[in-house]
Amino acid sequence: MSRPDPRTAQRPPDSLFTLVTDQWTQPYWDAAAQGKLVAAKCENCVTFRMPPTPFCPQCRSQQIDWIELPGTATLYSHTVVERAILLELADCIPYVPAVVEPDGAPGIRIITNIVESSIEDIVSGAKLSVLFDPVEGGAIPRFRIVKDAK
Repeated sequence: MSRPDPRTAQRPPDSLFTLVTDQWTQPYWDAAAQGKLVAAKCENCVTFRMPPTPFCPQCRSQQIDWIELPGTATLYSHTVVERAILLELADCIPYVPAVVEPDGAPGIRIITNIVESSIEDIVSGAKLSVLFDPVEGGAIPRFRIVKDAK
């Protein structure tokens, strides 16, 4: 097996991901399976809430609108993992867990991975675009650096 490029953010193995949903999160994963990034927005007070919870943290409403987002984001925080803490990660180094702020949904953040990007380009404030990695039962939204963003 060939080693991945040591300067490019790799994908964690699918075997470490188990999709578990409930009535509040299922619409998010259904949209991801269709290649769409969405966010939960309270119908009552229009507060975005991610992860989607049974009650709005602002007004306690249970009514949710699912808003399709443009699929772009800003990198809020990240770390570059260069040592495999699990044997399954040995061929996926380096990988980059991250927190991103999706465009079109003020006030929320999504935990994800940065992939297909040069480690040197991964800096807080970087512009990102979403991509969807198919897995059993759906797809995982992950992000990559947008090189030409100003």
